[in-house]
Amino acid sequence: MGSRVVIKGGTVVDGSGAPGRRADVALEGDRIVEVAPNLSGDRTVDASGAVVAPGFIDIHTHYDAQVFWDPALTPSCFHGVTTVVAGNCGFSIAPVRPADRELLAHTMEKVEDMDPASLIEGVPWDFETFPQYLQSVARHGTALNYSAYIGHTAVRMYAMGEEATGRAARPDEVDKMATIVREAVQAGAAGFATSFAVTHRGADGRPIPSRWAERDEIYALCKAVADAGRGVVGINGGENLGFSESYELQLQIGIPFTYTAVLTTPSGAHVKAAEINRRGWARGAQVWPQVSCRPLSFSMTMSEPFTLNVNPVFAELMPKTSAERRAAYADPAWRARARAEWTTDRTVPPRWDSFEVMESTANPELVGKRITDLAGAVGADPFDMLLELTLNEREPKDLRVKAILANDDVNGITMLLTEENTTLGLSDAGAHVGQLCDAPLSTDLLGNWVRERQTMTMESAIRKLSGQQADIFNFTDRGYVRPGYYADVVVFDPNTVAPGPVRRVRDFPAGAERLTADQPTGMQHVFVNGTAIHLDGQHLPAAMESRPGRLVSPAPW
Repeated sequence: MGSRVVIKGGTVVDGSGAPGRRADVALEGDRIVEVAPNLSGDRTVDASGAVVAPGFIDIHTHYDAQVFWDPALTPSCFHGVTTVVAGNCGFSIAPVRPADRELLAHTMEKVEDMDPASLIEGVPWDFETFPQYLQSVARHGTALNYSAYIGHTAVRMYAMGEEATGRAARPDEVDKMATIVREAVQAGAAGFATSFAVTHRGADGRPIPSRWAERDEIYALCKAVADAGRGVVGINGGENLGFSESYELQLQIGIPFTYTAVLTTPSGAHVKAAEINRRGWARGAQVWPQVSCRPLSFSMTMSEPFTLNVNPVFAELMPKTSAERRAAYADPAWRARARAEWTTDRTVPPRWDSFEVMESTANPELVGKRITDLAGAVGADPFDMLLELTLNEREPKDLRVKAILANDDVNGITMLLTEENTTLGLSDAGAHVGQLCDAPLSTDLLGNWVRERQTMTMESAIRKLSGQQADIFNFTDRGYVRPGYYADVVVFDPNTVAPGPVRRVRDFPAGAERLTADQPTGMQHVFVNGTAIHLDGQHLPAAMESRPGRLVSPAPW
């Protein structure tokens, strides 16, 4: 393209929440230089009838490893995303000692469904510290803008070695971890992320390292971010730090927190969470609960049943062989122990009515059938039915089921999306790649929730996808269509934008498979720092290969 590109004839929705207006947008180099009617340039890009918006910022991704073998960060790049934040839930891949790479890879396998062979083969491993990791990403380059938290689990493993799982940290170890976090943020990390979620268990089935942290450690590592003078704390809450407690901690620390996640549940806990959030903000606590417009639905095999592993009896099987798992499934005593655990307050009983057969080698005719229907037809318990179907297979991996964990209440989602101080998150792009694909969060919001359901205005939705995210992280000069800002711009047809289908492919290192969504509708043009990576509805591989993305860091507060 020429040196001055004009996106012409569209409705500019600038990311501020202000009403859209008809205007042209001129780009020169990597910047927006003018937003006004009747502009001219060396090259014109047609946006007639379309919305011109800031590139979307996805603040909850796990592209920490994938960025090296897939710099386009697919499928996020297809859905108008121009900036991502990785390292969520405390799962960065740095710092890491060479001897711990395989353990870290297997931890990522259990908590985020990443294939260890893909990580070992696809990551260059030319780094040890977090600043070195950022330098490696910069050397290899990305097609989208990239930012990443330093993760609690990696920090704990680096500072405490094998004892990161199993005990509290000593004061000297807490000091060491705080120094690592502070230096990472000063070097450009987005902040510090941690997880206390009961779903997060490591390679040995025990809670991940961050779940062993006590309050003094949590406080010290969050304060290290504040001491660095920039950055955000990302919390996946749970037993060590509950939702309401995060507001108290934020008031002590003083920098923005995001919280993963507030989702609808049959218990109605999301209604209580919304009230806690309103009260917290009224007191001045800047905690941004992440919400999503997509059901949290997992496609999982019975060799890695992620949603069931919340149950400690299931978690015992995580390091076991396939044969050992099969023997447990067949054992009435093991089943009784698993059932008993669901009656305690330590875990959440499965929503059996949401379980559905997706793949079965032994009984393909059952695909699409609900487990409760199959159980009811023979007077069986759904849990027993699921295990008997698994035992019919040659191996547990040959049965794949879909299960909804949360966020399938339309009225509840509507309430959460329209809360003033919530933000969009939990796309989990880059994680759970064989189990879900929620990277289309942006096109789902714009198509299904803005156009079809009219849950919120286009202006409000785009603000939550862009300007608000940039403000939370203090990504200056991004998130808005304004003169002087970086030319991260997306152009889409509001009448047809939609996420498109999800399909299973095998294109990761070591032949690993994943789910992807690479065929959205309505996405016309996408610019990253002034370079078109998607034009006239077509993906531009050559432009992607030029890797126009930049490392993005929060500005000082």
